[in-house]
Amino acid sequence: MIVAIVGALVISTSAPLVRLAGVSPATSALFRCAYAIPPMLALAWLERRRHGPLPRRAVLLAWAAGLTFAFDLLFWHHAIAYVGAGLATVLGNLQVFLVAFAAWAVFGERPSGRLVVATPVVFGGVVLISGVFDSAAYGDDPVMGVLAGVATSVSYAAFLLLMKGGSDRAAGPLAHATVVATVAIAALSPAFGGADLAPSWPAHGWLLLLALGPQVLGWSLITFTLPRQPAALTALLLLVQPLTTVALSALALGERPSPWQLAGCGVVVLGVLWGSGSRRTAQPEAGADGTDGEQDAQVPNTSTV
Repeated sequence: MIVAIVGALVISTSAPLVRLAGVSPATSALFRCAYAIPPMLALAWLERRRHGPLPRRAVLLAWAAGLTFAFDLLFWHHAIAYVGAGLATVLGNLQVFLVAFAAWAVFGERPSGRLVVATPVVFGGVVLISGVFDSAAYGDDPVMGVLAGVATSVSYAAFLLLMKGGSDRAAGPLAHATVVATVAIAALSPAFGGADLAPSWPAHGWLLLLALGPQVLGWSLITFTLPRQPAALTALLLLVQPLTTVALSALALGERPSPWQLAGCGVVVLGVLWGSGSRRTAQPEAGADGTDGEQDAQVPNTSTV
């Protein structure tokens, strides 16, 4: 439990570190991945020594996942620029619902009734965050921030589904995806404002910390603990990360969302927390062996970069 919470808290620093770096969105997205490649390759090498090479299908799916992850980071780092670190992180958690409904269509994992009910409530919170009805909304462009945040969620949901369809390993597929994401971000950066390839201080100090902290350490802790913890822990992580990021952004960056935007933030977090809770399926019909039984099912639960 403690390891999982530490991982969530580490990941919560992602958006504030992006703001502290003070570079363009494409630059922060590029070096966040590039600086993470060496340690992730080392972890993948250790995993390969223990389990052997990845199957070809898993490698190809990891490459496709890396491409979608590139769009995820580019859109999310733009959302941070438009609407601030805290609100952008809250918006990224919409991918929980997208993954759940996409998994229903692709893998036959039927979402719970509470998830269906929570979805329009959460999108109502997004409208509040956008500042459409609020003259005091925080951010350079709250509406564009919401659009970029929704695009982040779509891209990240695709990344999760592609990774789900590949290998059950962690380090190898993530290392492949990170390398591909780095190359893709470099190629796509001109369409997203361009990336500055000349390192500068202290900007790249923050970017290095972003790569080694949230990107490598944080996600390593989360990846290690999630399969070993009950569903209640995932619900806790969904609440810890966005709320911690909003608090850090207010304290360290001076971000001051309006009361309506904070209300929208609360609606999104509580809606995601409630809607993505575990559910109990109905008793399945007797199988060919004549046995009956119950099984617990969980809606896919994940949090953002």
